[in-house]
Amino acid sequence: MRFPLTFLFAAFSVWASAQSVTPPEMAYWLQNTDGSTARQYIQGNSTPIAQNWLVNVQQVEYSNDFVYVSSKGIPAYAIGPYLDGNPGGTGEVDYIFQIPRNPAPNTGNITTTRLGQIGVFINGVPLFDWQDGASYSVAQGTDVRGGPGGGGDGIWNRNAILAENIGFDCAKGHPARDAYHHHQNPQAFNADLALLSNICDVYPSDGLYVLDSARHSPLIGYAFDGYPIYGAFGYSNAMDASSGIQRMEPSYQLRGDIGTVRNNGPAVSVDFPLGWYYEDFEFMDGLGDLDVHNGRFCITPEYPNGTYAYFATVDENWNSKFPYVIQSYYGMVEADNFAQMGPGNSGTQVAISEPTIIQDPDSVVFPVNTTTGLGNLNGLEGLLNIYPNPTSEFIAVQRLGVNYDDIALSLYDMEGKLVAQDIIRKGSTLWYLDIRRLYNGQYVLEMSSVRGKLREKVLIQR
Repeated sequence: MRFPLTFLFAAFSVWASAQSVTPPEMAYWLQNTDGSTARQYIQGNSTPIAQNWLVNVQQVEYSNDFVYVSSKGIPAYAIGPYLDGNPGGTGEVDYIFQIPRNPAPNTGNITTTRLGQIGVFINGVPLFDWQDGASYSVAQGTDVRGGPGGGGDGIWNRNAILAENIGFDCAKGHPARDAYHHHQNPQAFNADLALLSNICDVYPSDGLYVLDSARHSPLIGYAFDGYPIYGAFGYSNAMDASSGIQRMEPSYQLRGDIGTVRNNGPAVSVDFPLGWYYEDFEFMDGLGDLDVHNGRFCITPEYPNGTYAYFATVDENWNSKFPYVIQSYYGMVEADNFAQMGPGNSGTQVAISEPTIIQDPDSVVFPVNTTTGLGNLNGLEGLLNIYPNPTSEFIAVQRLGVNYDDIALSLYDMEGKLVAQDIIRKGSTLWYLDIRRLYNGQYVLEMSSVRGKLREKVLIQR
């Protein structure tokens, strides 16, 4: 049951009065405060169509022990198409995610990840792990969905990131039934240093955030054990924020003992390369920066006193790197977040059965943070790239990191006349303007949000 703030204020007043800054597990959710809706590409049409699906997070509420995040699972960036014939039709799913506010390490048997959602990004989109539910079948000589007795043999289990690459949209997402989700670092293919897909050429989009090798990556989500998920870059010394920034290396490698033969599986080949299956990998303690779960205990901009954190790992080309985000859970898991398995099931099994406070998005207080640009009056400084400049055909504005607020864009000629305007929506990071109809000359691009304003001169020349 949900109660208004006035009803519960007394019970939380002592706790609240001690808070000068909103705790991270409550603060960083991208809430949809204006009814923004989705954009979807249909195969064959390079212009996204409008859908009436609500994007980002619809509501955040909390108690002393949990944050409850309600969403429809749809991002603000354009989604689709899925060129592998995926029968799923992306649409709204009713999610309530339950995130522990006081996560605790699991001292018993490790909880492995499973099919379906294993965490949630700050835009309310579910995170899935490496698997797609298919495994190799000796009898059929190919990969088949389903475990022993229902499809594949369950010995060599397929890596979705490799096997389904052709079916990911520009933002590296796709649907399972109607449930849009990411298995990997949610940065658009065309923001990587080496491209593994050209889908963005025809269906341009963006992702949840943009990597920046000069800054600690932003907090991009939470696992179902309550520990935060970060992008690919962290502090080189886990407990020293002045130690520099480096890409977080996982401690997994391809097994050297496989050679070209997989017992009870397919030979290594072009069709079944090393890495095609989960079992092609092995953990080597100390090989990289991260542990068996794909995380570490460290300080971060949001947790200056330290926390356990997972990282969305990438290689030197910024392509997703196994085990991608979470290999297994470090902490105690809130299992009601998992979808009920079986045909037609989706959403979560979370039922809110305690008093909660519904968060007012305008009441969120961020710390001063040069990584995100939040909490200071010049919050856009150094976080926006305008390119190309000079330009002849288009202008692009890219927001590094996560875009936490709508950014209004206005292009003026040198006489002060407004010639174009648009918005980079919260939770998206990229804007294009076709300027071929404009005359040569100098223009001023004004970019503004609630956290600051920037003006840059743009030169159009042909």
